[in-house]
Amino acid sequence: MAMTLVVPGSAQLLAGNRRLGLAAFRTWLVLVAVTVAVLVSVAVDRDLGFTMLTEPGLLGVVRLVLMALAVFWAVLFIDAWRLGKPLTLAMGHRRAVVAVNGVLCLTVAGTLLTGAHLMGVQKDFITTMSGDGIVTAATDGRYNVLLMGGDSGAGRVGLRPDSMTVASIDADTGRTVLVSLPRNMKGFPFREGSVMDEEFPDGFEEDYLNGVSTWAEDRPELFGKSDQPGIDATVMAVEGITGLDVNYWAMVNLEGFKELVDAVGGVTLNVRQPIPVGGLGDDVVRYIPTGTRELDGMDTLWYARARDGSDDYSRMARQKCVMAAMVSQLSPQTVVRNFSAIADASAELVQTDLPVSELDTFMSLAMEAKDEKIATLSLVPPMIDTADPDIDLIHEKVDAAVQRSEEPPSPSVGSGGRKKAPTAVTGGSLGSMSDGYAANQAQDLSAAC
Repeated sequence: MAMTLVVPGSAQLLAGNRRLGLAAFRTWLVLVAVTVAVLVSVAVDRDLGFTMLTEPGLLGVVRLVLMALAVFWAVLFIDAWRLGKPLTLAMGHRRAVVAVNGVLCLTVAGTLLTGAHLMGVQKDFITTMSGDGIVTAATDGRYNVLLMGGDSGAGRVGLRPDSMTVASIDADTGRTVLVSLPRNMKGFPFREGSVMDEEFPDGFEEDYLNGVSTWAEDRPELFGKSDQPGIDATVMAVEGITGLDVNYWAMVNLEGFKELVDAVGGVTLNVRQPIPVGGLGDDVVRYIPTGTRELDGMDTLWYARARDGSDDYSRMARQKCVMAAMVSQLSPQTVVRNFSAIADASAELVQTDLPVSELDTFMSLAMEAKDEKIATLSLVPPMIDTADPDIDLIHEKVDAAVQRSEEPPSPSVGSGGRKKAPTAVTGGSLGSMSDGYAANQAQDLSAAC
């Protein structure tokens, strides 16, 4: 049994069916060689690992192989127990050997079946999460992804985007600029030549920016065969406002967001002012106290969406701090430990048009972004009048923010060589229109939070 644990088939080669032993031994050698080759290849080229993890066909094959190995290895253990002639042993020894063999069978087969289960979860996760969008190339060396937070809570109709941020990501370095748009912007143009531009050549005055989706959902005939007219119209608006070409979009359900935070074990955030839990038409039940706090999903959700006693712009800043915390704190080890829970939560959390073939690219960029400073730009007062936005100024600010992010980082230091702390009002605070919010306008989001 010990020989079977270390080198499957060796017991049969020594004292049993040599054909069975040879088949098992050859299979073992092939699997060891393949495993070593894959590990070496992934160590040399990390992106290859991401490609393998996002290929549903390969994941399905690996799952079947692991299941077959679990059964085959268990059979080898039982045969090895038989070859040991257990009936010649004393009863006490016989029972001990049966127990040891059972433990070995269950441990090895259980480990392999757990691996097969995770492959199945990953395959379903990739299939569920990926969209059917068209693969698009980086524009001027950058991918622009529209991240939307939709609120489908009580009293809401549908899942409308109340939070809109364009993540502009350098395709080589992963350096990211988060450009956030306030939901109460009005009078903005749409992408030139788009359906919405034809409907509103003088700008959108029907509603606020977060109402574009509802307007379009009520008029699906304008968008041909599109399954997501509301999102399509929102993308047209964001492109018209920022001047950025949006490659892909992702919609996060804020009500389901707490499940993801719980799945990763919580998020540590710097709470600079008591944050109300509740409100938005309901009673405030309690406050999240100030200080560095590890928040569960419920409190993280309220940290990101609370508006009682503050305003939309403070909330936008806090949402950026949550993004920064997730990027910096969500390690590969945490993902592996909690993978099933994360996959279950994410399947209910996110809609996206990102094709499955592009998932490996963005997984690689996410790992690059962990080691880079994230810059932010929010199109909010006093810089931008949301009721009458200066689009030329917005384009100028967005271009400048992107250009700054591509420059080599130069840490800000004060006397004595110490890094300067941000002096503006930070993301967890209420702030004021005149002082601004550091997390909304920052070269280093983590420092501002």
